Amino acid sequence: MEPLRIGILGAARIAGRAIVEPARLTGARLVAVAARDTGRAEAFAAEHQVERVHASYQDVLDDPEVEAVYNPLANGLHGPWNLRALAAGKHVLTEKPSASNAEEALQVRAATLERGVVFMEAFHYAYHPVMRRLQELLAKGELGDLQHVEATMVMPPPADDDPRWSLPLAGGAVMDVGCYAIHAQRMLAPYAGGAPKLVSARAGERKRLPGVDEWLNADLEFPSRATGAVRTSMAAESVDFSLKVVGTRGEAFAPFFVLPHNDDRVIVTTKEDTWVEHLGTRSSYTYQLEAFASAIRNGAPVLTDADDALATMELIDACYRDAGMAPRPVSTI
Repeated sequence: MEPLRIGILGAARIAGRAIVEPARLTGARLVAVAARDTGRAEAFAAEHQVERVHASYQDVLDDPEVEAVYNPLANGLHGPWNLRALAAGKHVLTEKPSASNAEEALQVRAATLERGVVFMEAFHYAYHPVMRRLQELLAKGELGDLQHVEATMVMPPPADDDPRWSLPLAGGAVMDVGCYAIHAQRMLAPYAGGAPKLVSARAGERKRLPGVDEWLNADLEFPSRATGAVRTSMAAESVDFSLKVVGTRGEAFAPFFVLPHNDDRVIVTTKEDTWVEHLGTRSSYTYQLEAFASAIRNGAPVLTDADDALATMELIDACYRDAGMAPRPVSTI
């Protein structure tokens, strides 16, 4: 395939592992980058061999050589800049969540359909063999009928001035780590009769930050009567990014499902035996960029497209409302 020509909005830390390294491995070109601080963009470009630096995000979108945009900005800036990138006719790979709330996600989906471009929300774990194996165990009946999905995404707190605590920037535990747990429930919906519905949610606010969730737990139910549990926190003592799938014949456990290149195990337990499968430490971000490029060049389907992003955002908003909190506000540029 012709190398993908990528422009990067911002010089976020995640960009190094989420786009720079995958681009190097897949042969994609990093054409341009811009940041609020031009000096930071210049340092980023020098470190990662980005071809040129622009003075603004809009200049990246206006660059005719940029065909696809990677958006790793703060959560509240995902929606506005995704809409601007789509308006410019660019393909978009955006960090999650793709918008601040479902209303904004609906606008992003409409813009995607109008422009006829590829839109991908960066739930990278969904493209890795660890998640594919969990789905396969259910699809082939090795675990029997799905009974319960338990998704845990908890971590120690970021610094007090971290933008992930900012309500105007669509911060909170659910928006940062919890969205993975909610999305993983939806990824298993085909094996439980359809999409899960919220049963109840409970949350706690961050001290001195009204409206910002420090933790949130939610209970879900699938049409098959299988249940789901979401536990997410940005105030835990340690990291737990795990996913457990329980069926009538056994269960499977992925201890680090969102970063499978750090721990690629799937531990399967049935009535007869327990075994560990290793699914490979190749980065989930590399699988993701390959899927993005294949969608652009070959028209391959996208797992985490704008429809999927909207459905996830609707469930996130429902969790906030049921827990007595408001969905995140839309940010202005």
